[in-house]
Order: sequence, then C-alpha cells, then structure tokens
Amino acid sequence: MTDDAPELRASDADRERVAEVLRDALAEGRLDMAEFEERLDATYRARTYGELAPLTRDLPVGQVAAPPVPLGKEPAPAGEWAPRIVGGEGTSRGAVAVMSAFQRKGRWTVPRRFTCFSFWGGGELDLREADFAAPEVQIDCWAIMGGVNIVVPPGVEVVVRGIGIMGGFDHSEDGVPGDPGAPRVVVSGFAFWGGVGVERRASRSGRRRRGLHGGNPHGGRELED
Repeated sequence: MTDDAPELRASDADRERVAEVLRDALAEGRLDMAEFEERLDATYRARTYGELAPLTRDLPVGQVAAPPVPLGKEPAPAGEWAPRIVGGEGTSRGAVAVMSAFQRKGRWTVPRRFTCFSFWGGGELDLREADFAAPEVQIDCWAIMGGVNIVVPPGVEVVVRGIGIMGGFDHSEDGVPGDPGAPRVVVSGFAFWGGVGVERRASRSGRRRRGLHGGNPHGGRELED
C-alpha cells in the first residue's frame, strides 16, 4: 500500500460495499435511522478511500481501507470456480421470444449483463455448464404473458430483485449462500401476467463431481436432469 492510498479514488463498487455494511448495521440496531441516513449520504458523496474509511470504522463488520495498488497481473481466484470466470464478452447479450421460444444451454459464456424478453412465449437459460464473464452477472428478464426459467448449478449465489404484477419472480433460491469463489447471479426485471422461475439443478457431470466432496454443503435437495 502506498503512503497516499487514502487519496486514491473510490469506485461505485467500493461505495456500494460500504452502503451494504451500513444497511446491516441499521438492521442489527447498531445505527439509528438518523445516523444511517447521514452516513449513507456521506458514502455516496465520497470520492476517495480516505473519505469512506471513517464511515465503518466503529462497526464490527470489516473496515474499509484502501487496497494496495497492483503492480502486476493479479492471480486468478482459487477454487474450482476460477476456470469458469473467464472475463471478456459473453457469447450473446440477449434473447427474444415473441410467440416462440429461446434457449441457452451447454457451454456458453454469460455476459456481465444479459437481457431477455418473452411475449406470449417462453425461454430457458441453463447456466449449469456455462462460463461467466465476471464474478457477478445480471440477468434482466421481461416476461409479458410469457415466462423465463433460469437453471443455476449448486454453489452459485442467486439474488432476485424482479417485480411482478399479476405475475411473479421465484425467490426460492434467493439468499442461499454460494461456494467460495463462485459467481453471483442477480435476476431482475418485470413480469406482467407472466413469470420468471429460478431453480437449482445439478447436471450429471456436476452431480458426480460434488458427490466426491460430500454432496450439497448447504443442505436441501439438488435436482438432476
């Protein structure tokens, strides 16, 4: 870390990490609403690590400090998921089904942001054998009198943020902890007279691999195709 690290510019991701710590502190009663609002406002106005650090210094969850400036290529994250977070661009950025259907499955690369639209139709996004362009990818689903089904492998964290009107988003897999180093899939969008489903299902090859390590560490039932 350099001596002037606190003066390094903070990114949107850095500010969002601080905001998440503050939200947790509010929920746990460590901050009252006035303190939370004051610190949250300061978080989104902060421009440097030096301005962010004091906002979580008195909270038990990790304090924010400026990271060292990398002088060379950083090593890839460890673990079985590392080879599947490949960077670059995705195989495709979207899919459309108008009175028809679409499907993405097998070996393909999920981009940082994938948008799909279904009108009087349906689609399936199967991520079990997919690679990922980033550690976190976002899938925006628009289902109008149609549906989209997303299949994720065991170990992937899923966050569901979609809105449904006379329709809905499946939250059954939301909040299940992911494996260390595994990608995070954020599902958002809008469903009207339609639905977006999320299911966790192991492929045959994945089922065999996980069986060697004692099965599903998070409990529950893993489906197999």
